[in-house]
Amino acid sequence: MSIKVHIHKSHRQFTDGLSVVDSNGKTVGECLDNLIKRYPGIKEKLFDKKGNLLNVIEIYVNLESAYPNELIKKVSNGDDIYLTAKLSGG
Repeated sequence: MSIKVHIHKSHRQFTDGLSVVDSNGKTVGECLDNLIKRYPGIKEKLFDKKGNLLNVIEIYVNLESAYPNELIKKVSNGDDIYLTAKLSGG
């Protein structure tokens, strides 16, 4: 099963500059685990120390919000996961 994970521009430094990474899994969480195994530096930008998704990360599957329960959202072969980061400032 191949799932494409689209990496937000601010996180591409952790994927050797790649904007899209192939991953495997039956859920968004499994695909992110696969991504982290290949690119461990990205973990702290996606998850807190307890393993919870950071509140500044939004996940879309096939351009539809995966909120709530993003990590248990089912994915199928050929799906696209988009990782986006909320902008902050003022």
